[in-house]
Amino acid sequence: MTVWDELVGQEPAVAVLRNAIEDPSAMTHAWLLTGPPGSGRSNAARAFAAALQCVHGGCGHCHDCTTTLGGTHPDVTVVATEGVVIRAEVARPLVELAQRSPSQGRWRVIVVEDADRLNETSGNALLKAIEEPAPRTVWMLCAPSPQDVLVTLRSRSRSVALRVPPVDAVVALLVGRDGVDPAVAETAARAAQSHVGIARRLARDPQARARRDAVLAVASRIRGVGDAVLAAGELVTTAQADAKAATEERDAGERAALLRSLGAEGAATLPPPVRAQVRALEEEQKRRATRAQRDVLDRAMVDLLSLYRDVLVVQLGADVGLVNVQHDAAVQDLARRSTPEQTLRRMDAVGEARTRLAGNVAPLLAVEAMTIALRPQG
Repeated sequence: MTVWDELVGQEPAVAVLRNAIEDPSAMTHAWLLTGPPGSGRSNAARAFAAALQCVHGGCGHCHDCTTTLGGTHPDVTVVATEGVVIRAEVARPLVELAQRSPSQGRWRVIVVEDADRLNETSGNALLKAIEEPAPRTVWMLCAPSPQDVLVTLRSRSRSVALRVPPVDAVVALLVGRDGVDPAVAETAARAAQSHVGIARRLARDPQARARRDAVLAVASRIRGVGDAVLAAGELVTTAQADAKAATEERDAGERAALLRSLGAEGAATLPPPVRAQVRALEEEQKRRATRAQRDVLDRAMVDLLSLYRDVLVVQLGADVGLVNVQHDAAVQDLARRSTPEQTLRRMDAVGEARTRLAGNVAPLLAVEAMTIALRPQG
């Protein structure tokens, strides 16, 4: 087993990265790894980082490989954000870090996940460090597409594109690594549209499958404006609950750890300096919750798009498989009750809602506008 084994369906990208390790003339100081959600951008960056540190080019077993993949290698720094943007105060320390020689490994590697969330301030803070790094420093930026990254950064990076892996490759991974039943694995892989992480969650978590089924049921439930408003409220409430469940326990643990480190655990009244640090933590947690809610809503919209895609496939008689094979009856019913033009308009409405969410429109307003547009016309 090597560090590349879990990058299913990414043979062309892996070939480029492995060649850079084997051929010094193909190596460069900054890389931009792009690909749609689920293509494995972050996994590819970590595998590449491990292979750079490994004297065998990524054996998967040595200390350098295991610590890099485990997130504990001293010379591999991974920067991610759970907020809406990567802020300048997170980016600036990386500039100084990039000038240091590696302490133990062969390279100092800085991986910036969600590089598309670098804004102009934080991106410009990194610009000179990426343009003129130390001799043994490598930057790896990850983003959905080159166009999502500031032009000043992408013009100084070598781009490697990842693709959506084929369904059968994801099924093989779920069956071989996670021991999932083949039929469940195939259904989950199709429903996730080959997004490995989501496919694994759907295959292993019945509640996740139930939540997705509830989202898809929205398309059949909406008959008028009243139904649309109620459905929008339910979608937003569910997203808030999911985000809270995902962050509440962690938030409480972070607050307790902060108070403990400041010697204020159990104190009835907090002194002003401690209150200031607690407020800063709470603000960061609020940003994280906002992003978590938007991510849940965006995923629900992607699921709805997949359903309307299936409806359009049936309406046009296209010879391609359905994504939502378990919802064939609902797909056939929607296809009978609408025209291809109406289906395309509904898909446009879902896409517009995703754009509005990304533009910080209030979630309930964005989702209500979408669900109203999904109701039958005429």
